[in-house]
Amino acid sequence: MQLSNRIRELRARFQWTQQDLASRVGVTRQTIAALEKGDYIPSLLLAMNICIEFQLTVEEVFHLKREEQ
Repeated sequence: MQLSNRIRELRARFQWTQQDLASRVGVTRQTIAALEKGDYIPSLLLAMNICIEFQLTVEEVFHLKREEQ
């Protein structure tokens, strides 16, 4: 399974840069970039903090994708 997210889309809706979101949740801009590319799986705490900033549930921001076999 792969974890995907809507962070890039949501940032655009809020007109936030990667640095804006990173500052709000206490990580680096590079962490946000890696999340958006799917290269980094966030801790539960980070995922929840991101959701709080967007005022959405975890399920509205993050999705599990089953890999094709």
